Amino acid sequence: MKLSELAARLDCVIEGDGDIDITRVAAIDDAGPGELTFFANPKYADALRRTRASAMIARPSVSGIPCAVLRTGEPYLTFARALGLFADPWRPAPGIHRLAVVEPGAVVAPDATIGPFVFVGEGARIGARTVLHSHVSVGRFAEIGADCLIHAQVSIRERVTLGDRVVLQDGVVIGADGYGFARRRDGSHEKIPQIGRVVVEDDVEIGANTTVDRPAVGETRIGAGSKIDNLVQVAHGVQVGKNVLLAAQVGVAGSAVIEDQVILAGQVGVVGHLTIGKGTVATAQTGIPHSVDPGSSVSGSPAIPTRDWLKASAVFRRLPELRRVLSDLERRVTELEKE
Repeated sequence: MKLSELAARLDCVIEGDGDIDITRVAAIDDAGPGELTFFANPKYADALRRTRASAMIARPSVSGIPCAVLRTGEPYLTFARALGLFADPWRPAPGIHRLAVVEPGAVVAPDATIGPFVFVGEGARIGARTVLHSHVSVGRFAEIGADCLIHAQVSIRERVTLGDRVVLQDGVVIGADGYGFARRRDGSHEKIPQIGRVVVEDDVEIGANTTVDRPAVGETRIGAGSKIDNLVQVAHGVQVGKNVLLAAQVGVAGSAVIEDQVILAGQVGVVGHLTIGKGTVATAQTGIPHSVDPGSSVSGSPAIPTRDWLKASAVFRRLPELRRVLSDLERRVTELEKE
């Protein structure tokens, strides 16, 4: 693709030779002739000067670029869209594979794709242009919207509802029983039937081997536009708002409310029955045992404001030294008191 065509399709201002042929998009350190890269983080300034790429996506303010430039105010977003232009356009042909099982009463759109060894239960509905790859299981009366992409080994349990353009990566389980047991007098536990439902709204993507559980009553809901990474646990009755980001190994306990535009970094743990306010950011490995006000930034376990945590963490490595100083001061005070 000519660089000039790329500029037009990405709505960028071009600086340099528009007739350059671009064959793919590459990282700034790896890019070579015929390749497009991007610059969005100042920490890569040295790589910017060394790059062998034929063209680069960058902000208007960036100077010293040794190749042609596509100027944009949002280089990372433009980079993502450029990757889409070079992505493999393959998709499986529509239709139901001869090795799939579709039970009576299920409704599959004529242009949907049902791969080999897929199971679609009684009363389930599969929307237009949706793709179910091999070994997907769709439970009774589940509903999957249009233009969804469901990868191999995904389990969508009974009565789960997925909106449009939902992407589920390999091994996702939606609608497994929540962790609910009632203690008997003898100390044993009786299972609480989990008969609620799970709703995943439009434009949600859920990473590999993530689980979203159903509650005993009511529903678990993932709001539109939210993106969930691999190995995340969303427990029964959790309400996740719109455009939320949950990074890898986040765990959210039952009945917690995660409001819109919250970001939980890797391995954040959230206690049940609390609310994390809109726009909150929790850094990696934060433990959140209490509700958090909207717009907060929290770190540490238990979570405190990130600014306070940074100050405290700077002191942690000095604690042995401070203990020695304190012990010395105590000794000197004791000696003075004896005089």
